[in-house]
Amino acid sequence: MRIGSYEIANNLLLAPMAGVTDRPFRQLCRSLGAGLAVSEMISADASLWGTKKSVKRLDHDGEEAPISVQILGSDPQVMAQAAQANVAMGAQIIDINMGCPAKKVCKKSAGSALLKDESLVSAILKATVDAVEVPVTLKIRTGTDPQNRNGERIAEIAEDAGIQALSVHGRTRACKFAGQAEYETIGKIKQKVTIPVIANGDIDSPQKAAEVLEKTGADALMIGRAAQGRPWIFNEISSYLATGQLLPEPELEWVADILTRHVQQLYGFYGEYLGVRIARKHIAWYSKGHPEGAVFRNRINYSESPAEQLQAIKEYFQFLRDNRDLAA
Repeated sequence: MRIGSYEIANNLLLAPMAGVTDRPFRQLCRSLGAGLAVSEMISADASLWGTKKSVKRLDHDGEEAPISVQILGSDPQVMAQAAQANVAMGAQIIDINMGCPAKKVCKKSAGSALLKDESLVSAILKATVDAVEVPVTLKIRTGTDPQNRNGERIAEIAEDAGIQALSVHGRTRACKFAGQAEYETIGKIKQKVTIPVIANGDIDSPQKAAEVLEKTGADALMIGRAAQGRPWIFNEISSYLATGQLLPEPELEWVADILTRHVQQLYGFYGEYLGVRIARKHIAWYSKGHPEGAVFRNRINYSESPAEQLQAIKEYFQFLRDNRDLAA
């Protein structure tokens, strides 16, 4: 799949997730098979970029090209300026967020709230595309609510504005993350445009990935929550799509190594104090579904140093190795 002048390594993308897809996680997922990893959303309001959180979100040092940065806002000129500023800081693809259903985002008439105003959508897209020379992509939902699914019209507006690829989460803004993703709607959107369409929503296994590609006719898939604690899902899906065979479950020793590497990168990126606290949720996701996971997560949540966390990880995975039958 191509996005503008960029040939994406494969058709599997890591979805932008606030508080999750920081630079360490993006780099980890790229190393485990993601063809592209989109950054966490960044407010188009540059006055907010001085916060510690934003400074980290704007850090792409050492990332593999192409670097895709997602921006969020509702004013066409402010969005255009934000796109220019991010390109100056290293962004090679600008992604526009019109898919976030969070109340605090929609309250500011941004994210998926924009879908109700097609003229504003057009103005934002045209202003942003005209402002930069790099490809601009768009993330949307299928509409504002089940009675107002205008994703097909938004897709046409996007293509007319010069958007280079369209990611569609198969739910409306009102549905948030409830119910089943609407793959039929994504398929209809795909038929309306010639630009690449990327299907998103509930893709949590290799078999589901193949099913979604078949049902939607999409050019690519975007994986979000299923990559939390399982960043190797991209390699699993890629192998299955190529061979029709499932890879064996990864060895516990290998998972422990991946997790250890991940948290060490978090410590290095954020510093020990903040890194330990951010690592807690990631460690919890890795332990999901394993025996005595709740006890392990409780220990992790009270850990205060890298040494404590690393020792807890070591002991927990040793417990799992010693009780492989139980883990199975």
